[in-house]
Amino acid sequence: MYEVRVTADFAAAHFLKDYNGKCENLHGHNYKVYAHVRGNRLDEGGMLLDFTKLKSVLRGVCAELDHTNLNDMPVFKQNPSAERIAKYIFDAIIERELLSGEDLRKGEGKTSVWLQAVDVFETDTSRARYMPDDLPE
Repeated sequence: MYEVRVTADFAAAHFLKDYNGKCENLHGHNYKVYAHVRGNRLDEGGMLLDFTKLKSVLRGVCAELDHTNLNDMPVFKQNPSAERIAKYIFDAIIERELLSGEDLRKGEGKTSVWLQAVDVFETDTSRARYMPDDLPE
């Protein structure tokens, strides 16, 4: 099994509506995001997936979140936790890859690749990961 990972970042504000503590106040983070793709076959060039393509998609998703108040996005239901942000980014990568002709959900095609997980770091020591429970073996 092979795995590749790319990184992007964004800065955004948020608060947690249903939280009792300092995070219930508006504050910001410099988020770091990792996207993990895995598969069991390489293409003719010896690559699982072109880093440039995956980085471009991930950076595009992160650019839409950059310098925003995440609470303004209905998808987060006023509670943009790192866990919800990770799932949002995962889903957005899948959506964009489908639009470009590759399906990272099913691992079908020439190299059998799929998006395995998205990690969102609020700080260097605090990470949330979204990974679907129906990953291929």
